[in-house]
Amino acid sequence: MPAASRPLPVAGLLLDLDGVVHIREKPAPGSFAAIERLRAARIPFRFVTNTTRRSRRRIVADLDQMGLALAEDEVLTPASLVLELLRGRGLAPLFVIHPDLREDFVGVPEGVEAVVIGDAGHFFTYEALNRAFRALIHGAEFFALARNRNFRDSDGELSLDVGGFVAGLEYASGREAEVIGKPAPAFFHRAVEALGVPARGVMMIGDDAEADVGGAMAAGLMGALVKTGKYRPGQEDALAPPPTLVADNLAAVVDWILA
Repeated sequence: MPAASRPLPVAGLLLDLDGVVHIREKPAPGSFAAIERLRAARIPFRFVTNTTRRSRRRIVADLDQMGLALAEDEVLTPASLVLELLRGRGLAPLFVIHPDLREDFVGVPEGVEAVVIGDAGHFFTYEALNRAFRALIHGAEFFALARNRNFRDSDGELSLDVGGFVAGLEYASGREAEVIGKPAPAFFHRAVEALGVPARGVMMIGDDAEADVGGAMAAGLMGALVKTGKYRPGQEDALAPPPTLVADNLAAVVDWILA
């Protein structure tokens, strides 16, 4: 792991999940022990994820099965934030999302006042996208739960994420989506609020150079890029400013923080 100067003490952490804490259905090497070390050191942290194929309840249950016990309020998802936004603005949305995410929106009246798009996977049909397109050209508000380019799939290869479909709807409708999840600054600021420490003392740890690290640093946080999950060699070179730290994995970042 390259040496890095510590610009500020790390007072709080935001941790990406898939690709950092776990790799698909298995814990990343040393990650659960690293989290326990953070708990013992009383460094506050939250888990922040752009996952939009599963509900927050399911995310927590899956981690529990792997051996990591969390409370739901320790996990921040784009769905939880857009739900607050829809209720606050009194909007009845048209959803283009995976069926497994529906439980996060139970009780939300559906309509065509807004389009909410997440990673629908195989449910990205022409019919679903065309309904969204028509709603947008008739004035619906446009919310993208995320706009990640890709993710590491169960076969170890990269697969298309929601970003390409968001871009397609933007191109077709001439509208720009309001991004709810990473790298939106509001997403990071909301997570920092939950930690109760100044943003400049918070470090985001992620495997996505663009959405995790670049987004966090643009929002005034520190950023650590780990070489696990979707990371590809040299991705850090495209970031300006460069990451605060580039490390082999979460355990190595925690070593650096607690040194």
